[in-house]
Formats: sequence, C-alpha cells, structure tokens
Amino acid sequence: MGKSILITGGARSGKSGLAERLTLELGRPAIYIATAEAHDAEMAARIAEHQARRGAEWETLNAPRDLAEALRESDARGQPRLVDCLTLWLSNLTFAEADLTAEGAKLAEVLAAQQAPVVLVTNEVGSGIVPENALARRFRDAAGRLNQEIARAVDEVHLCVAGYPMRVK
Repeated sequence: MGKSILITGGARSGKSGLAERLTLELGRPAIYIATAEAHDAEMAARIAEHQARRGAEWETLNAPRDLAEALRESDARGQPRLVDCLTLWLSNLTFAEADLTAEGAKLAEVLAAQQAPVVLVTNEVGSGIVPENALARRFRDAAGRLNQEIARAVDEVHLCVAGYPMRVK
C-alpha cells in the first residue's frame, strides 16, 4: 500500500501548504485532485490562489463528487496525489443529496487499496460553536464522522494550528 496522510485543521491554518510540500516530497510530478467548485466570485478567487501557488510539477484532476473513482483511476499512474479537500467534497455530496455514510465508507475502502501515495486535506469543523440551523449541524456531524473514518484508514494524521503542524498519528 502507498503511504497515506490526512492533514486537518481550521481555516487558514496552513493545511494546504503542508499538504503540497509533503506530496512533492513523495515524488514528482504530482497529481492535485481538486474537489472545489466555483459557484461564486469569492470561491473562484480561492481556487485561483491555490492554482497560482502550484508549479509545473502538478497536474490537476477535478473530482467534485466521485473522489473514490478519481483515486482508483489515478492510482495506476504511480504518482503521489493530493486531495484538497474532503470538506468541500462532503459539501458537494450534501447538496447532491448523496448517502454521506456510504460515500465515506467507499472512500475509506478505496484508500486502503491504494498503491501510490495520497495526501488528503480536511477541515476541523466541530471545534466551534454549535451551528444555529439543522443543515449546518448535520454537515458538522457528517464531517466529524468522515474525518474519523478517514483518519483510521490512513498511515499518518497531522493537525495544523496557526501554521504549525503536529503529528497526531
């Protein structure tokens, strides 16, 4: 099995930068599996910021919903992959009214079978206040469950706090 790493933390905690560095340390060129969709100008700017940071050693694959299949298909290439991020993937699935439990289980199963390295980024969304609406609470709970499931499936887990990573597993 290829090395697998989960990086978690709050917004702007340094997760993506750490993930990019660790992925490139696992080999070059690398594959960036993007889950974000630009539904507004602010999100388009965030995506552009991430793209500008990456150099020619990255190839981008877009997988806003079928992440397990993107990992399955790209594994045979042997290149390290970076998935950024699981939280946006979960958001996409939530709005598509997908079975979040089944999708998380499928992702964990695919991760266990990977031969090439994979680094995944996710957000810690449950450290703040209880959300005021039912959808946000369901999402927060689903994200927490997904993070636990993926953390069990990977070799390493890192938590980023204020730009400083800490190895948890």
